[in-house]
Amino acid sequence: MATLERLHYMDHLRALAMLAGVLFHAALAYSPIMQPFFPTADRHNSALVDALVWLPHLVRMPLFFAVAGFFAAAMIARRGMGGLLRQRLLRVALPFLIAWPLLHLALSEATIWAALHIAQPSPMLLMVREWLAQPDPPQLPPGTGHLWFLYYLLLFSVLHWVTRTLDFGRRAERVLAWPPARTLALAPLLLVPALASVSAPHPAPEGLLPQFWAVAFYGAFFAGGALLQGQPDWLERARPLLPWLFGASVLCYALFLWRLDGAAWQFAGWTLAALEACISVWLTVACLMAGRAWLDRPNPTLRYLSASAYWTYLLHLPVLFLIQYLLLDVDLHWGLKFLAASGLTLVLCLLSYQLLVRATPLRRFVG
Repeated sequence: MATLERLHYMDHLRALAMLAGVLFHAALAYSPIMQPFFPTADRHNSALVDALVWLPHLVRMPLFFAVAGFFAAAMIARRGMGGLLRQRLLRVALPFLIAWPLLHLALSEATIWAALHIAQPSPMLLMVREWLAQPDPPQLPPGTGHLWFLYYLLLFSVLHWVTRTLDFGRRAERVLAWPPARTLALAPLLLVPALASVSAPHPAPEGLLPQFWAVAFYGAFFAGGALLQGQPDWLERARPLLPWLFGASVLCYALFLWRLDGAAWQFAGWTLAALEACISVWLTVACLMAGRAWLDRPNPTLRYLSASAYWTYLLHLPVLFLIQYLLLDVDLHWGLKFLAASGLTLVLCLLSYQLLVRATPLRRFVG
């Protein structure tokens, strides 16, 4: 049986991506672009949030899926495809089925309470209040909420098994044999059609039916992570490109903000989609290279955050929403509200992980 040396940088990138997720969701409440759409949207907001928040949005989940694909391929190398499927059933399918109704209930009840009791509600809460005032309130279609990541992770695990069984991955492996500059120049082109078919910034695919654009977009990063596991020297060969990738990503992001022009969820079109694709690919690869160069060593803090990342991911949104609902009627600067909401959410998630998960049987499933 093959063995796998612990790759600290992959663990640490997962921890940082998790932390970025909490900060991202907390920041959306203070985004002018998200003011009409986000349930916790605060009357205190700033254009500075929009200038900063969409960059992690374009790279955070691609990085998560790349890391997931890498670890999936590593699991296959150690335990075979059967081992991966058993692990996915235990660690993904079971937590998803248990957490989904509980988190949906928690978010729904918190939102209904806020709609009925908050004195200065967000536009979305006002809409919910109007719905609740109707004799027969309409029912929202069921969705996966923020657990869509687990839903697609299960789907990609099945697709991974299919491609390996039918030996479809040979041609994809040849792409990493190209010069890294050519691979990185052409890779974004594969993602443009998917991103051009949805709005910009691209939404979360929370529906129960898999969405083509999400399968194509996030599936490409999952596949890329799996391919990297089989060619561990590729990141080292591409490392001289790191400054160029960061510089090109910053330039593309400036153009993205200029084209977005303060209007969220507009149809992306080819130009915005191309900018999104370039940023997502180049910055994800840059994060992997930077992590391999600077984070591939033991770090107790990041190791703890990585171990608690799954639990924090599951729990953070209902905790964050409740805190931000309570802050809607508080007259504070948006920056203070952001720090309070994100900081308290992390403290509560980590404290509950320490008490309920770390030294209990739950660690086997969500630790």
